[in-house]
Amino acid sequence: MTFIEFKKLLLDSEISLPKFSKLIKVSEKNIQSYKKKGEVPNTIAAIASCFAAMHESGLDYRNIIEDLGLEAKTKKGAGFAKKDKATREPVRE
Repeated sequence: MTFIEFKKLLLDSEISLPKFSKLIKVSEKNIQSYKKKGEVPNTIAAIASCFAAMHESGLDYRNIIEDLGLEAKTKKGAGFAKKDKATREPVRE
């Protein structure tokens, strides 16, 4: 699915991109990066398509998704860790 088709589905779902990303617990920056690629991953496309269909059928997809209790993933081990100067191994605190 192209990014433009994805944005049209968001309009059909009456949800903005920032609210969409917050609802599914994916960073807005991550979703915006698909604009440069021109396409969105299948999972994001499927979610947007389901949201549009549910909205059209009168279902409140927002409550359904919120009830799932999704949690945003955080990067683990990213960045600069403290290293022991002698061994160059990460220091555990």
